[in-house]
Amino acid sequence: MRPPEEAEGESWEPWLARAREAAERAPFGLHTHWTGVGQARPSGGDPGARVLEQGRRLAAEGLPATLFCGGGWYSDSGVVEAVAELGYADCTPTAFRPPYLPPDAPRLALAEPATLRLDSGRTLLALPSTHSLGMAARAALTPLPRWMHVYFHDTDLVDRKRRLALVAALRVLGRRRRPVRLDEVAASMGAMAPELAVSAVAAA
Repeated sequence: MRPPEEAEGESWEPWLARAREAAERAPFGLHTHWTGVGQARPSGGDPGARVLEQGRRLAAEGLPATLFCGGGWYSDSGVVEAVAELGYADCTPTAFRPPYLPPDAPRLALAEPATLRLDSGRTLLALPSTHSLGMAARAALTPLPRWMHVYFHDTDLVDRKRRLALVAALRVLGRRRRPVRLDEVAASMGAMAPELAVSAVAAA
């Protein structure tokens, strides 16, 4: 979940109530926007410091975050170090370049889970996102990859057509593969995930 942007009039109190309810239902994670509500990727400042600030605020509020996904699929060396320091698994890497990103946009390219070896010597478990809603719907009746992590936005749930497409795709996929919670994957992956230098998956 994206923490509120107080500079844009969003308030922490109602957000915290919704976040605590969400954390009771499923694994909870931090989704950082660096520039604002409508602009996810950073336009300045220290992206890693913002991740640490938000992660520490969640911890102080008693929210049990275990996952991270960078807004606009952004990542850099400071961000991965911050995510590792917070003890999260990182869902920011993607198996494809989102079409709205230019080829040189900083991101992490990864198709299957891996343990990333960071410049500091820390390690970071990466659980890459592989399919958008549309990709999942198209893939539902085709041969599936070994690892499939479908992502979607809350706005997809309020659009009736997209919500129906999502539900249909997930039902078909659920009959073909065993759905697993991301926190369970993170807990069980351990030494099974191959270790890669983070530089090997940095796409820009």
